Amino acid sequence: QVPGMKEILLMGFYQPHEALSRFLVSAQQEFKIPIRGYLQEYAALGTGGGIYHFRDQILSGGAEAFFVLNADVCSEFPLQEMLEFRQQHGDAHSFVILATTANRTQALNYGCIVVNADTQEVQHYVEKPSTFVSEIINCGIYLFTPAIFQYIGEVFQRNQQELVLEESSNGWQRAEVIRLEQDVFTALAGSGKLYVYKTDGFWSQIKSAGSAIYASRLYLNQYSKSHPERLAQNKPGGPIIRGLCSGVLRAPLFLTSSSPSLSSQLGPNVSIGEGVTVGAGVRVRESIVLHGASLHDHTCVLNTIVGWDSTIGRWARVEGTPSDPNPNDPYAKIDSETLFRDGRLTPSITILGCSVTIPAEVVILNSIVLPHKELSRSYKNQIIL
Repeated sequence: QVPGMKEILLMGFYQPHEALSRFLVSAQQEFKIPIRGYLQEYAALGTGGGIYHFRDQILSGGAEAFFVLNADVCSEFPLQEMLEFRQQHGDAHSFVILATTANRTQALNYGCIVVNADTQEVQHYVEKPSTFVSEIINCGIYLFTPAIFQYIGEVFQRNQQELVLEESSNGWQRAEVIRLEQDVFTALAGSGKLYVYKTDGFWSQIKSAGSAIYASRLYLNQYSKSHPERLAQNKPGGPIIRGLCSGVLRAPLFLTSSSPSLSSQLGPNVSIGEGVTVGAGVRVRESIVLHGASLHDHTCVLNTIVGWDSTIGRWARVEGTPSDPNPNDPYAKIDSETLFRDGRLTPSITILGCSVTIPAEVVILNSIVLPHKELSRSYKNQIIL
């Protein structure tokens, strides 16, 4: 949707795999834009070190500007608006940070930005401050020009002089490890080169599995405005759809009883993958059911991600605990819960890995089930290896 967009590059430290390669091929075909294969860092280089390491690939097409998007956020991604904003603020070599508003308490968990209200220039930037600085937070979505590499390069040169082989608390520090936020933005603040485009649209981090269900809700709500054809509708003989934002993105196979009292009910905030089988009397709410899964008659699935090709038996109940932001605070963000708290598994959504089989008439509560497991009994607050 951005005119002049030439290509997409994916980069990171994680090992690439076949599923990612398949996704890139299908996305390239769907969106008709070249996606240059996954560029893997030889070591974890930080948010700035990675793009600096691959700067030749980024600039090889003669880019006038480029976006940098962190992969662990969801948003409306107002990229075209950011381009138009940059044309109106600063000069041809200025940079733009997408920002939003958080509440005063949660703002401490993000990069906080002090902004000139008249010019939208960044005057001060602090990453995860210990005391309150600003309610305006960094969304991890940036618009840069090639000039950014000059500033990252200065950090690299300084690191080479000061940090090469200097032992840190995390082991041996590399000069190539560069953090955009702490090392670059902090230095650029107040220089007239860094500006904020503040969005009122939805934005959230995706730091845990539970946040995926919250992100699904945000997207389904967005689809109700921009792509209503993607949402499920009540149809004769089909399941009962609850809530405006409920969605079935591809047609599953519904085995719904002819008796209205035994009709399956989906929603709110449900996403059903391709080829999913849903029996009679099934109840699904606040969940994601991935392709090929089978929900037998009278199963109840709440606050759960059901993995590919998994099966839930008759009258089974699979339920998790949501970790949603405070619905009464318009600026509340989702908290990044740790997996364990006080030595115990933190109650969260339930996750069934791929090809998991849940027997009939059992309860799985607040648990994580690794792939290819065939359970024989109920579980609560467990990681099932």
